[in-house]
Amino acid sequence: MPKTKIEFINTCPSCAEHVETIKEVAKKYGDDLDVQIYYAGKDVAFLRKYGMVTKGTLIVNGRKKYDALSRSVIEKAIDDAVRSSGS
Repeated sequence: MPKTKIEFINTCPSCAEHVETIKEVAKKYGDDLDVQIYYAGKDVAFLRKYGMVTKGTLIVNGRKKYDALSRSVIEKAIDDAVRSSGS
């Protein structure tokens, strides 16, 4: 079964809360997730894949993007992604 890829582009200090939420939620799924956190201004690997990002963005499996984030949005996005990759 392929791992679900979760990427988060952290664009500002206030996005740090989302980083912690993603890490916390990811623990529930263990090895089913591959989580990558990028820090804008420090990491540049995301630029080739996604272009310039100016708002904290959660990306699931390189396709689905979420930028209106809250704890519930993050939890649901990750849960849905894991469930869909398991089917």
